[in-house]
Order: sequence, then structure tokens, then C-alpha cells
Amino acid sequence: MDRIWLKCPRKSVQNEVTHQHSQDDEAQPQQRNTSKKKTSEQRVQQQSQAGVKAKHTCDQCGKAFTRKPDLTVHQRIHSGSKPFNCDQCGKNFTQSSTLINHKVIHTGVKKFECDECGKTFSHSGHLKDHVLIHRGTKAHRCEQCGKTFTLRSNLTSHMKTHSRAEEKPHGCDVCGKRFGNKAHLKIHMRIHTGEKPYGCEICGKTFIEKKKLKRHMMVHTGEKPYGCDVCGKQFRHKTYLKSHMFIHSGEKPYKCDVCQKRFITKHEVINHMRIHTGEKPFTCDVCGQSFSYKRSLSYHMSDHTGEKPYKCDVCGKDFNSKSDRNRHMKIHTGEKPFSCDVCQRQFSRKSYLKMHMLTHTQEKPYVCDVCQKRFIQKRVLNRHMRIH
Repeated sequence: MDRIWLKCPRKSVQNEVTHQHSQDDEAQPQQRNTSKKKTSEQRVQQQSQAGVKAKHTCDQCGKAFTRKPDLTVHQRIHSGSKPFNCDQCGKNFTQSSTLINHKVIHTGVKKFECDECGKTFSHSGHLKDHVLIHRGTKAHRCEQCGKTFTLRSNLTSHMKTHSRAEEKPHGCDVCGKRFGNKAHLKIHMRIHTGEKPYGCEICGKTFIEKKKLKRHMMVHTGEKPYGCDVCGKQFRHKTYLKSHMFIHSGEKPYKCDVCQKRFITKHEVINHMRIHTGEKPFTCDVCGQSFSYKRSLSYHMSDHTGEKPYKCDVCGKDFNSKSDRNRHMKIHTGEKPFSCDVCQRQFSRKSYLKMHMLTHTQEKPYVCDVCQKRFIQKRVLNRHMRIH
């Protein structure tokens, strides 16, 4: 009898199953990589659609998270907790990853370079934002006024101008500035009325609010409880130390929305903006002349009063302001902290160094309106004008 051989399909089935497993195995790492990129919000949304309930909810804003560590990080927004500290400048952060990114600033390494202008950046994200300036891309649009912005952060800052009336219901009838509560408006009104109810018992100087008097008293006591770990300089207030630390880090966190110039403190940005707006809120009661800055008004007032309260301990010369006196003291000490990177020549004032740099660049910014001759210094131009 002839034998009939039947082919068993088991092996081919096994091969097919094995092949299917290998395809699944190849797909798994890809899926894992994709899932890593998903934010906690996307995970919550995906799991809610699949019937998985988010277990951890923020008791302050109601936001839900599937993982408790995500909730813990989120809650720091409400508590203000910043447990990760930079050992070089003292700045604190809510997440360790943010601290790691920040530390690159101290290394001075800027490996991300713009192909168009050559400017370098410490983070790739900063370079991406910068490139948008060259492209003229302004993808972020204000829905209320139609103004467009290159960065979302700039739009966010701009939106506050629209929401200010809602967030700050108490407005000043004189200058229009708005406040969150009535007590702050009451203190502000003293700027316009000239009322200064808090007086120093030692020197007689008066202030519009009690905390400014307390701050002033440290001038007399000499108390400076906040010290810089880098250079040892002491400060009366923690905010002064915080601003000072930016000098060492080179960080300038505040930016002008108009010209993109960066500043160390928010107060500097507010003062700078008056260049663009032309605002001069400080007016002399004697002659009516207005000024953009309070210190400019103080200097001007000394012309009327003849008062020069700051005296040089070495030569006895009097000055209108403390900064003028400190600048003068460098004549006696011989201190010249500003150095030219080209020829190493040193200067006592930053303005002198800036003027000196024009000799290297050959730039002559001052032009005679009559003969078009150009000059490095304004005083040389003024002297030249006498010829005409």
C-alpha cells in the first residue's frame, strides 16, 4: 500500500505566531517612547476615555492626575515651594529638571548658534525663540485687540493689560493706575497728595508707608543682614540681594516688549518703558517741569533748594545724590572697575568706557546739522558748533 504523507501546519502556524510576536516587540519600544513624550494631561485624557479614573486630584484647583508625583509637583505652584536650590546663585526651582537647565547659565557654555546672525544661546529653546525674530513669525495673536507677538510669554504679559480692570478693580482717579485692594490704592494716593505720615525720629525724613520707614531705619542702624555668597557684599533687603545675584549669573529675566532690551529687575523695565511712551509722571511743584524718573526730579529740586545732603568724607565736597558722591569717591580711591576688552585700559565710570570704545569701533554718533561733520563725543560737537 502506498503511504500518504500529510503536511502538518503546526510549524507554519508557529512561525506565523513567532513573526507576529517579533512585530509586536518591535512596535512596543516605539509606543513606549511615544508615551514618554505625553504630558500628564494627555495621559489623564486618554485614560478617562478608556474608562480609567484619575486617582489624584488637586484640592485647590481641581486638576486631576493619575500619578501622585505629578500631583506633588503641581501643588508647588499653589504653595510656592521651590525645593531645588542653585548652589551658585541661590535661585530656587520647583523641579530638578529646571534647575539642571538653569545651571548651564553659570558654565558660560552657549553651544546653540544662530545661522543668520551668529548669536549663541545656552539652550536650544532660546535659539528657536530667537530664530522667529529673523523669520518675522508672530504666531501668537491677542483675541481682544488683534496685536501679534513672536513669543507666547509676550502675549501673556500683554493680556494683563486687558484683564487689569477685572483683576484690579480699584483705580486711581489721577493717573489711572489700578490696584487689587482699596488699601493699596489709599497708599498710592499719597504720591499725588504728597502726604507722608510716617516720619524718622533720627533724621526727620518722612515716608508714605510704614514698611518704607522700617527699611529706611537700617540706614541709621547699619544693619545689612543679607550677604552675597559670591563676592561678600551685604544688603539691607533680600530683594536687593536677589537683584545683585543676577550680576554674577549674567541673567536678565525682564524684557522690554517694544525693543527687546533685557533688564535685571522689573523696576528697570518700568522705568525704561517711559522712553517709548514719553511718560513723565514726576512734576516739580515749583516750576512745573516734568520728569520721567523720580531721581531726576530729586536732582532738579536741589536746584531750587540748594540742598546737597551727601558729603565726601575726604575732601568735603557736597552732592545732590548718594550715587554722585559714590562716583566721586573713586577719584580718591583710584578705583577703576571698568576695563576695555581691546586695549585693557581701565575707567572709573561705565560711561567713560562706553565713550572710549568708540575709538576702537570708529563710530561717530554725533553729527553737525550744518556741515554734517561727525564726532565721537557730544561736548566736542558742541565746541564745534561755535564755528558756525
